[in-house]
Amino acid sequence: MNTTAIDNPEIERRFPDLHPAFNHQEALVEANRCLYCFDAPCAGACPTHIDVPRFIKKIASGNLHGSAITILDANILGASCSRVCPVEVLCEGACVMHRYNRSPIEIGRLQRFAMEDFHTRHGSLPPVSTAVRPLKVACIGGGPASLACAAELARRGHKPVVFEARPLAGGLNTYGVAEYKLRARVSLEEVDFIRGLGVEIRSGEAIDAVRLAQIAGDYDAVFLGLGLGHMEPLGIPGEDAQGVIDALHFIADYKTGENWHSGKRVVVIGAGNTAIDAANAARRLGAEEVIMLYRRTDQQMSAFSFEYEHAKHERVEFRWMARPIRILVENDAVAGVECVRVTPSLATVPGSEYTIPCDLVIPAIGQNRSLDILSRISGIDSERGILKVDRVTGRTGNPKFYAGGDIVNGGREVVDAVADGKRAALGIIAAWEASRA
Repeated sequence: MNTTAIDNPEIERRFPDLHPAFNHQEALVEANRCLYCFDAPCAGACPTHIDVPRFIKKIASGNLHGSAITILDANILGASCSRVCPVEVLCEGACVMHRYNRSPIEIGRLQRFAMEDFHTRHGSLPPVSTAVRPLKVACIGGGPASLACAAELARRGHKPVVFEARPLAGGLNTYGVAEYKLRARVSLEEVDFIRGLGVEIRSGEAIDAVRLAQIAGDYDAVFLGLGLGHMEPLGIPGEDAQGVIDALHFIADYKTGENWHSGKRVVVIGAGNTAIDAANAARRLGAEEVIMLYRRTDQQMSAFSFEYEHAKHERVEFRWMARPIRILVENDAVAGVECVRVTPSLATVPGSEYTIPCDLVIPAIGQNRSLDILSRISGIDSERGILKVDRVTGRTGNPKFYAGGDIVNGGREVVDAVADGKRAALGIIAAWEASRA
């Protein structure tokens, strides 16, 4: 791990926390606002069903270790989720305080407070079972879904191995989440914590169809936490020019210290949460002007409304009902984006072409869903690149293969991936135990 790059003080200066951590007194005051509802709508709104009143009450009573254990029992990536979860539409969105026209309990920041104390003190998480069991499981991909699956298996005495193609595990937590939300260092601390539970992580080991078939023969079960793959191409002239970099690569480069410089005038194409992250990052990395292009209206953008408001606060400009048709190139470098206006039906408005001068273009129009890795595996069904699984167990049509995360849910939140991974681990264990009965 390039710790110098990961802990780059200049990046931390440019990307201060979006929601600063509570100090001890602030956490106590906020924890004591909680009503500790018996029906806990906040817990019901959490995909991993963290017992929110329980962990908050433990903070109020000074039992921070117990609070963290409550969180980790439900969500092994509780530290990263406390930062990246869209709490406004999940736990905090369900808080009963809304009924009284009061601010919801700041559950995310309280969770962060408990988890930071736990990891700072190098806390330990007791196993669910101390028995050593022979079940061998391969988890393909080192993102949140695979890490959650592997952690649950390890806590129950089994032997999971995570295969990750990149040098660092953590998936989008390490490489793809904006630094002002989640520092790569925090993601890697969680990876080390999960490794400490008994999970073997093999980084830098890419898996193709042939290797996957070999792994299937060597392991009792295989969990597929593949993610969604590379960003979709724009399909317009000029997109291969120097100065065109997709959003995920742009974010990964500055998070891991590969390249943390931006252009002066930047155009981001797309209007999802990743596009917003890239646009905000470009501003913080020194861009004088950042323009986001989207072929629909702000009412149809896929980004959360609070992300949109944040981008406006960062002084990102939005151009609606605009479609790029060509990236202009001069002397092998980007010079601008030629656009055309479109109607609500996406039909081109004749004579509406215009050019936006820029020196960097960041496409962010979604990720592709290539499943070539599964070409030698039978019985796994998919629809438009999304694997079909049993929603209770995570099992695919092939009884040896389970799946979760983006490749199953189409690209939702980190917390959804964690829930998928844990559910699959329990499904794998249940099937294994049934086969031995």
